[in-house]
Amino acid sequence: MENRQRLYELMVKKRSCLCVGLDPDVDRIPSSCGEGVIGMEAFCKAIVSSTKNFAVAYKPNLAFFEQYGAAGWAALKRIIQSIPEDTLVIADAKRGDIGNTAKRYALAMYEELGADAVTVAPYMGEDSVKPFIEGHEDHWAIVLALTSNAGAEDFEFHGNPPLYERVIERCQTWGDFNQMMFVVGATRPDRLRHIRSLAPAYFFLVPGVGAQGGSLTEVMEAGWTSFGGLLINASRSILYASDQEDFADAAGREAERMQRAMAPYFESNPER
Repeated sequence: MENRQRLYELMVKKRSCLCVGLDPDVDRIPSSCGEGVIGMEAFCKAIVSSTKNFAVAYKPNLAFFEQYGAAGWAALKRIIQSIPEDTLVIADAKRGDIGNTAKRYALAMYEELGADAVTVAPYMGEDSVKPFIEGHEDHWAIVLALTSNAGAEDFEFHGNPPLYERVIERCQTWGDFNQMMFVVGATRPDRLRHIRSLAPAYFFLVPGVGAQGGSLTEVMEAGWTSFGGLLINASRSILYASDQEDFADAAGREAERMQRAMAPYFESNPER
């Protein structure tokens, strides 16, 4: 079965396109979880357990684990092993090197870590993206296109056409919709709608809903397709829905709230 179809069938099963970002800030983790890397692992596993019925993907941010060296990497692997097998695991690594170096990064993410997908910066060109695709038919390269941060305007909007448009158009010649997605931020829904017209067959990973102020409804209206086409990421709004010992229950409630807002789009699933 093709990657895109497999992902869409999971979305239909859960009536959800929710991706939960695992960005465990040790300064915000409840003390009941423990300290340091031990606390991070306990916190993330509890989040996964409470949200797994509503999420179709998890996106651990590697920086939060790499700061602890080998112990952090080992904890991340155990967290990934706790995620249901049919659920997509996205390594938020933002790798962007070329050639043999990129090939080694791909092996590290896919084979050593066990991720299904990895975020990739395309700004060194084709040879910074293709190593994450070639020979890895069951995996996804998720290319940074239009990000949700304020600094995106420093480069991504410059040029005629703007850089993000050139990234999206050019990258489609390197990989098809079964192996490539694009990161498109939720904070600019008008741009997201335009990007959907440029890449109608591709999934978008959409950060920025929740703590960054992006609107779930606006994103769904701008980017939804007949195959779903969206993975909407929420991190802080779910992870820190409560700062008390009930954090996992609160995270589950917030994930369920988002899933319920997504569910109506699976009823008729019109072309948009």
